[in-house]
Amino acid sequence: MILDNKTWFKEAKFGMMVHFGLYSILGGEYNARRMDRIAEWAQSYFKIPNKTYHELTTVFNPIFFRAEEWVMLAKTAGMNYLVVTAKHHEGFALFQSVASKFNVCDGTPFQRDIIAELAEACYKHGLKFGLYYSQSLDWSEEHGGGYDANHLNLGMTWANEWDFQDNKKKDYSLCFQSKIKPQVKEILTKYGDLSLIWFDTPFTITKEQSLELSHMVKTYQPNCLINSRIGNGCGDYFSAGDNDIPNDNKGDILFETPATLNDTWGYKYYDDNWKSPEKVLAIKNHLNERGINYLLNVGPDHLGRIPAPAQDILKKVGRTIV
Repeated sequence: MILDNKTWFKEAKFGMMVHFGLYSILGGEYNARRMDRIAEWAQSYFKIPNKTYHELTTVFNPIFFRAEEWVMLAKTAGMNYLVVTAKHHEGFALFQSVASKFNVCDGTPFQRDIIAELAEACYKHGLKFGLYYSQSLDWSEEHGGGYDANHLNLGMTWANEWDFQDNKKKDYSLCFQSKIKPQVKEILTKYGDLSLIWFDTPFTITKEQSLELSHMVKTYQPNCLINSRIGNGCGDYFSAGDNDIPNDNKGDILFETPATLNDTWGYKYYDDNWKSPEKVLAIKNHLNERGINYLLNVGPDHLGRIPAPAQDILKKVGRTIV
């Protein structure tokens, strides 16, 4: 039986999120310093210039990445959908892009379209497929958004203010037209049916721009759900704050909690603060009883391997659910 887009989401209950990118190479450490924040924010935390940070593409070669292994781990854990970072705030795309050569196919020795391989594996094994795309923040671009945010994120700037220091000269509409819109169209038209688009951190983006992206999604993928972080009230379902565990019942509202399995989203090799299988199940049951999906994140290492502790936990969770 084919479910409509809202029904499948309401019945899904449990999904896997994956943060994977150039930050996975650093693993939370740079120039003999460890960061005490989430690892995918390494470029902002250490204020690494684009010239230096982009050199990571020369060694990005996740030779142990196997799309089917990721998908089958999610299914073994009892998860019903997968959401992968097609492009995070660093601006690096895990798909081949005409809009920007800063991508896995054109800029790395790996030269394989990771999103294409995951899409194929999801369709093969019956897992719903969704893509994360950072539509506002893009540190690789001078005119990436976030420069108008009036506060810091745990001491880190939302925009790239180490390479591009004069915020008054920035114009997000230039980035929006030259990179964001073309790349969103690319991910909507190249990878078959998408179940959802997971936008994030909607600083700077205007109501008109959010509506333009929403219209694009519905034009190319009419059944694709859009999360609330597209900004300006333009989403189809609500994404809670990171690791937020609500106590109220959401009824018929489409609602999801994105959460981490340890303390980070991107890979941090020294973060061993893993939630136990019992803790994961307790959170899942708490959320599901209130009509909330549990989107649980894993961060593969630079070789494309989901850490062994994460795999062990998820497999135990799956055995309990079954």
